[in-house]
Amino acid sequence: MNLIPEEYTINALLIQDTYLVNGELKKWTGETSPVYSSISSTEAYAPTLLGAIPTMGEAEAQEVTDAAEAAYNNGQGLWPTMKVVDRIRCMENFVRQMKATRSEVVKFLMWEIGKSLGDSEKEFDRTVEYIYDTIEDYKQLDRNSARFTKSQGVNAMVRRGPLGVVLCLGPYNYPLNETFSLLIPAIIMGNTVIFKPAKHGVLLISPLLEAFRSSFPKGVINIIYGRGREVASPIMKSGKVTILALIGNSKSAIALQDQHPNKNRLRLILGLEAKNPAIILPDADLDLAIQECLAGSLSFNGQRCTALKILYVHESIAAEFNKRFSAKVDALPFGNPWDQSVMLTPLPEKDKPAYIQGLIDDAVEKGAKVINAKGGEHSDNYIFPAVLFPISKKMRVYHEEQFGPVVPIMTFKDIQEPLNDMAESNYGQQVSLFGKDIKTIAPLIDTLVNLVCRVNLNSSCQRGPDVYPFTGRKDSAVGTLSIYDALRSFSTRTFVASKDNAYNNEILQALLNGKESNFISTDYIL
Repeated sequence: MNLIPEEYTINALLIQDTYLVNGELKKWTGETSPVYSSISSTEAYAPTLLGAIPTMGEAEAQEVTDAAEAAYNNGQGLWPTMKVVDRIRCMENFVRQMKATRSEVVKFLMWEIGKSLGDSEKEFDRTVEYIYDTIEDYKQLDRNSARFTKSQGVNAMVRRGPLGVVLCLGPYNYPLNETFSLLIPAIIMGNTVIFKPAKHGVLLISPLLEAFRSSFPKGVINIIYGRGREVASPIMKSGKVTILALIGNSKSAIALQDQHPNKNRLRLILGLEAKNPAIILPDADLDLAIQECLAGSLSFNGQRCTALKILYVHESIAAEFNKRFSAKVDALPFGNPWDQSVMLTPLPEKDKPAYIQGLIDDAVEKGAKVINAKGGEHSDNYIFPAVLFPISKKMRVYHEEQFGPVVPIMTFKDIQEPLNDMAESNYGQQVSLFGKDIKTIAPLIDTLVNLVCRVNLNSSCQRGPDVYPFTGRKDSAVGTLSIYDALRSFSTRTFVASKDNAYNNEILQALLNGKESNFISTDYIL
């Protein structure tokens, strides 16, 4: 075992014995659940105990729901009626405090989910940047709205208003960045929020609790711990949630929707599964395609919804591609997150190696081979990526989103084969297309944009930059998340209108001059 650098050593357990409700970090004295890392801190392998979190239930679910509902107060609360500039000041205060927690949050990203040091730092820094960009976009949104328009004898001021109480459930693979891509726009638009951290990556939220508490009015952000079925279910059953914001599994999303008593009142903002393919055409630059497919399929061990989860390689170049790709996979370094130049790191889910092995065994039984020498090798907390070829539709790995280190490869002769497969798939997030001849690429692009929501030309699938839309078709997403779109997803258009006559215009002018209304305002936020 490599020695753990002093700055990344867990010197004391983090016992999370408070939770945030109604502006108070309330003491928890009930049952707790231990939090383990799959990374060993001893010579003989053993999971490392990191700390503990509260095991909450229906009573606490009701408590945070009541707090969020009271803070919104049917749109009359302090937060939803606050001036935009004041909500922005609260968010700026939060992000200033957040930046001071960087080293602690990064350390827990490594220990809790096995993310490499570089990627953990990148996730934190990208999240901070996302918050600042959201603030700037919100300022511009407000500037564009801070005016009256007139049509057919009616004056109107059109703005965007909050919707109510948001239940926010983020994913374990990006427990900071993707969670905050829901949390931040939901809060800044004037909603009140109930947030339950993911099953892994929960302790890394602890250093941020005080920043949340001190930056926002009471009840605006409430943080609860526990299993989804124990806390999220009663929150949904209450009928008080207006928006379900979830990045995770479609089965969980459906189960939660079904528990809401008034589904027509529930807005969904969901980032779900994907089975993103790569299509490698005969004239593709193989060096480029192999490098991008390597990063696309195995960055963070393939535990990304945007990962390349199946590769379609034209039969004329398959032998060469497979040989070179397999060699590159076998050369990837495995180690602990803080090890220099590490690419493959321990898996946070203890059952994941067995699941991946099950996919390998099923594929081999049905005619595939593991074509890389190290494929499927087990260690205590990992299974080395297996490159499987040839894949058929009879195999589980063709249908299931593996979300881990296994790379299935299929060949095609006619481009219609992968296109038909994509059309039949339950998913439609992204695709990577590798090739050069524009006469071939042009019609392909025109088709692919109608099957998925992002076509990556000669590059791997990814979420960023955050200014671009992040969404999907079919079972892959509901709603759109980008900085621009998220502000709209967590709000609705609302406006004040009056007939254009002297009596009404005098009142509107008085409202503007008197600055009595936070909504009727033409103030320009710098």
